[in-house]
Formats: sequence, C-alpha cells, structure tokens
Amino acid sequence: MAVDWNSAEGCRALDPADMLGRLLEFPAQFRPAYDAGRRLSLPAGYKHSRQVVVAGMGGSAIAGDYVAALLRDRCRVPVFVWRDYGLPAFAGPDTLVVASSYSGNTEETLSAFDRARRAGARIIALTTGGELGRRAEAAGYPVFKIDYQAPPRAALAYSLFPLLGILTALEVAPDLTAEVDEAGAVAAGLLETVRPERPEGSNPAKALARAAHGRVVVVYGGGSLEPVARRWKTQVNENSKGWAFFEALPELNHNAVVGFTYPPAARDTVLVIGLGSPGEAAELDARLEVTAELLRQAGHEPRILAARGNSRLARMMHLTVLGDWFSYYLALLNGVDPTPVPPIDFLKAELARRREGPSPA
Repeated sequence: MAVDWNSAEGCRALDPADMLGRLLEFPAQFRPAYDAGRRLSLPAGYKHSRQVVVAGMGGSAIAGDYVAALLRDRCRVPVFVWRDYGLPAFAGPDTLVVASSYSGNTEETLSAFDRARRAGARIIALTTGGELGRRAEAAGYPVFKIDYQAPPRAALAYSLFPLLGILTALEVAPDLTAEVDEAGAVAAGLLETVRPERPEGSNPAKALARAAHGRVVVVYGGGSLEPVARRWKTQVNENSKGWAFFEALPELNHNAVVGFTYPPAARDTVLVIGLGSPGEAAELDARLEVTAELLRQAGHEPRILAARGNSRLARMMHLTVLGDWFSYYLALLNGVDPTPVPPIDFLKAELARRREGPSPA
C-alpha cells in the first residue's frame, strides 16, 4: 500500500492508532516526567540503598539501560537492569528494586516484585496500574503511576525520566534538571527536520528508512549509545515489523569485524548503521571510524550518524528521536501499521493457554 508520508493525514492512512501523535508529543514530556519522579513520596531509608536493580522487560526495561549508561560514572551506587524472572542473588534489604511494567501485568516483572518482597528489598513500582500496581499498593510500597495511554515503547519518557527524578530525589544521582531541559530542546529541534511535512531530501529519518527498506538492519553503538542502539533495534522490530540486530563497541571489534565478508549477498541485504557521539570518548570515535572503513572494504555502505547536544543525555535523546522516526517511516514503506504487535499478543495468549493445560474432557 503506497502511503503519502509527506503529510500527517497521509501517514495516518496506515497509522489509525496514531503512533505519529506519540512521536510528536515525546520531547515535551521529558521535563514534566522528571519533575513528577522527583515529587514521589519515598521512605527516608531508601536513600541508604547500596545498589539499584531495574526489573522490567521490553519497552519498560530500556529505561533502566539508559539510566545505567547515563549515570555510569556519576552515580554513587551501581545500577543493574534485570530482564528475567526472579532477581539476582545479591538483591536484599540494601537493594532498591524498581519494578517497571507499563501494563502492570508483565509476568517476569511480577516475579521480580515477589522475589524482592521475600528478600526484604526496598521496592518502587513504576506502572499504569495492573497487577503490579495492585500488589505494590496493597503492600504499602511507593507507586509511580504512569498516566499516559500508549504502547509501552511509545511511553519511554514516562519510564525513563521519572526514574531519573526518583534517583535524584534519593541523592543517588545528581540534579539533572539542566540536562533534561537541554535534551528536550535538542529533541524538539530535531522534530522539525523529521516530521512528515519535511520532504525526503531534507528529512534524515525518511532518507535512512529508504536506504534500509528491504534490508536487515544492524545497529552499532558504544558507551552511552549502546542502549540507544538497542532501542533502534527493538523499534525496527516492533514498529517496522522487520529483522534488526544491535552490537556494542568496542566488543564488536573483537569478533564481528571478521564476519563482514560472507555471505556476499549481505552487501545488498544488510544495512549497518553506526551511532556516534563525537567528543564523548575518543577511543570509541576512532573505533567506529575504523569499523566503517572495514565495512567499506568488504563492499558495504554503512551509515554513520553523529549525535548532537552538549550533555550526554541530550546526545542520547537526539539519536533516540531519530531512531524512532526512522522506524516509523520504515513501517510505512513496509506497508504496515506501526502500532499492533500480533506475535507478542499470540505469544502471551499461547503461554497462558499452556499454563492452564488441556481442558477436561
């Protein structure tokens, strides 16, 4: 189905649930969500936590990745992300566990919440409600209630920025107000160059989607951009309904670079996108440049993108916005609605059916 992607009306022909509207709203959500996190009422003892575990899956877990990358050299305690049932063995009374589930019904996150209770951990629930909200409220734990209706991946501002605000309030993280404001301004500025009214010739998200159409997308990113590369990958999976993978620098320089040659058909069927943050880490800048040269020597045409912004957070959000719009336009080129995720719905229903077992005769 051919879609006119040069107008909002044209885009919505394939986007009846209005993912476009979610993308347009995103930058304006940063500061309000951060401030709301700072205002959450928390027990005084939570400030004495010795580590933070963010337990979640999919679009709810990626916020933990962003926080860990953003604060890795600025946070007085380590931040871990847990994508699984249960919790790591070290989680105990000195651990702050943030159980993050947009729906409140993610079974892995509910398992982590229950394990955290048994371990005597300090718990915060971050959710729209559901079973997680019910259990947390019944047990007297703080609940940050997300008041925004969207697919979890489109509610990133409400899983990421409240978490930053909470960690600031607990004095685990520094005051990030200026950086949050800059990130919002940078993201809003990019919005003007990627919105539908901007034609392909001057719209980097559309141009990149055109280059990726019909190809497997592989995204490289290192340091603070590693979780952003993961975000690009998952956005292509869910929005564009396409194959995509991500790898991290510098690790990929110790293995992936040897595999650029075969199969030869990959030159025409794989598009490598490299995410760079010039000036943040000279070693990673150099590695990305040399990796791109190796790809070219093997006959590939990688696309190398540079983050913009003064702060680390601004650079991360600049490329996040670009990736989100890229995946949106790729969905339109693929002729698919970016919002529904039928395979995930099927998987959940099938797992539930198998747990219930066969119906009695």
